[in-house]
Amino acid sequence: MTSETDDNGRVEEYTPTDRWIITIVAMSGTFCMFISATIVNVAIPSVMGAFGVGQDQAQWVATAYLATMVASQLLSHWFVRAFGTRLAYVIIICIWLFGTLVCTTTTTLDFLVLGRVLQGMGAGVMQPLVMVLVFKVYPADKRGFGMGIYGMVATLAPTFGPLLGGYVIDYFSWRTIFYAPVPLAVVGLIFGPIFIPGDRPRGPLPRFDWSSYILLCITLCCIISMLSNSRRWGWDSNMMIYTILIGLAAGIWFIKIQAQATLPMLDFSLFRHGRFSAAVAVSFVFGMGNFASSYMVPVFSQVVQGFTPSNAGLVMMPAGILLSAALPFTGRLSDHVPAHIMVMAGLTLFAAGAILMSGADVNTSFLSLMIFIIISRFGLAFILPSLTTAAFNAIEPEELNQGAGALNFLRQLGGASGISILVITMENRAQFHGTSLTATQTPGNNVSRELLGTVSNLMGQHGLPDALHTAGALHYLGEIVYAQAYTLGFKDGFLVLALFFILALLPAYAMRERPLHTEK
Repeated sequence: MTSETDDNGRVEEYTPTDRWIITIVAMSGTFCMFISATIVNVAIPSVMGAFGVGQDQAQWVATAYLATMVASQLLSHWFVRAFGTRLAYVIIICIWLFGTLVCTTTTTLDFLVLGRVLQGMGAGVMQPLVMVLVFKVYPADKRGFGMGIYGMVATLAPTFGPLLGGYVIDYFSWRTIFYAPVPLAVVGLIFGPIFIPGDRPRGPLPRFDWSSYILLCITLCCIISMLSNSRRWGWDSNMMIYTILIGLAAGIWFIKIQAQATLPMLDFSLFRHGRFSAAVAVSFVFGMGNFASSYMVPVFSQVVQGFTPSNAGLVMMPAGILLSAALPFTGRLSDHVPAHIMVMAGLTLFAAGAILMSGADVNTSFLSLMIFIIISRFGLAFILPSLTTAAFNAIEPEELNQGAGALNFLRQLGGASGISILVITMENRAQFHGTSLTATQTPGNNVSRELLGTVSNLMGQHGLPDALHTAGALHYLGEIVYAQAYTLGFKDGFLVLALFFILALLPAYAMRERPLHTEK
């Protein structure tokens, strides 16, 4: 038996069987929310068709979840103090299930995004809660094993999300993907009150800095709105200017409050440590690459290559399995190799995979795509074990909790903003290439004239009236130009992603340990 303290400070004892049951029940609720973060990525083309919107609006279905998850992680500690681990766990699942109900019943994109916001809120609160719970129920000499289980779920769930979503869309409809993780949530809802430890604390609800939290939410909402709507609004429009000003005001006010707070949500004094700041910069890019690539690959596979949703999810699965298998080995390797070398190796692999993806087009084989993604995702195995260690080694022991919160917050922020940045990049570049390609379609373009003649002949052979030949051939040429422009837009997006990873090598190198006399 092992002894741990519950939410009220009493000693709790757990047998090995107890630990397994608690871990399974706790991870069931977490797993469904991890899957929900990426399961919608294969549904983006379907959402675009269902609501008649472009990718710049449809991507809100993914980014709204991530942005809310970023902010709501700061609520986790308050939930546990206010309700206890057990009741907080149940409340969070109920919030997530209500968001799922909204997603499956709405007929408008706005309410679909609202449902994703509710789901993201539950996911953000749940992740730190379950991480701490699993850490506490294991004895000191087995906590690494417990964290390993949590890490395995955290890496496998995003891999199986697109695959599960793809099969659900193929055999049912895109709305059904929101029901797919529900059975796991129901398991947590039924068995959580029985097996999750932690009574509700007595006394009044603890104080929470709601003003700072609201300011943070406003800032995040303005950032994502600014990035997502730049094409529709225009950078010089009144709406864009108001959004930027409101976001700046809220962000500056939030920083001012946090700088003066005794127990800040986000401790900006941590950034006085140079190596910690460098690790945070890498963490931001890491989050951007991790989530943006998980979004871009399924959409690229369907829009450009014409894959079914299930095949679009399947192309990413081997990379996820390899990542989970490699983590124990790279984790041991990180004990002997300097952290900055491990992180730089991971960033290089990530960049190499993105560069290879930038060369993919409609003729790229399924196997080639799978290999490109394996190379890219394998970089995560080098980054994950070393980045956190390097960041924690750069700060004081009493700053670890605040440091963990800042590192995780900015990693998730990178993920939320990364998708928006890459989508806007792809849309703008696709428009640029479309305009350029259209300008080349002149009577002197022999290739286009030959294509138009071939299409007209085929239409004639199938008995279509002569009056339709020219219009039909021109329409077909327009579709070819559009498809080519969209492909080139994706290529540019992957190149931009590779550029971010290459630039992140600079702060990664700054993470290196220096002799004590040079440390400040």
